[in-house]
Amino acid sequence: MIQSLVIRRERPDQPDVQALLDDLDRYLATLYAPEANHILDVQALLAPDVAFYVARDAGQAIAAGAWRRMPGEPDTGLLPYAEIKRMVVAPARRGQGIAARLLATLEQDICAAGLRLALLETGRHQAEAVKLYERCGYALRGPFGGYPDNGLSAFYGKTIQ
Repeated sequence: MIQSLVIRRERPDQPDVQALLDDLDRYLATLYAPEANHILDVQALLAPDVAFYVARDAGQAIAAGAWRRMPGEPDTGLLPYAEIKRMVVAPARRGQGIAARLLATLEQDICAAGLRLALLETGRHQAEAVKLYERCGYALRGPFGGYPDNGLSAFYGKTIQ
């Protein structure tokens, strides 16, 4: 565990954060066709309904993640929910528990915003991400939010308190 890790809400348009997101985008492009990548760009991450967080160690951006408020829909029993987006940890920093700490921070913020349901879509080929979400209590579920059930996506949900 990193003692000096600081996780806080920040803007995604900072150069070091943008570099993390660009690395993630390049990685995802090696796994999936463009139409199968459901990426929020930096402009979308700046929207008022998105909370974007950065994890820093000694001032260096080493991870990021976001959630956005979504309205209720039939697939959520009409309950509004938070959608987890853009989770990334720098490759050299993986395996240190950073992603789990970042996800816990997002969940705390989601609860503080009055939401109790967190949903996410990730790619089936991202084994590390799937393991993280399952280890953190997320359960497989059906598609939501208009995502296609294309066989490439894995959909997860968790009731948070």
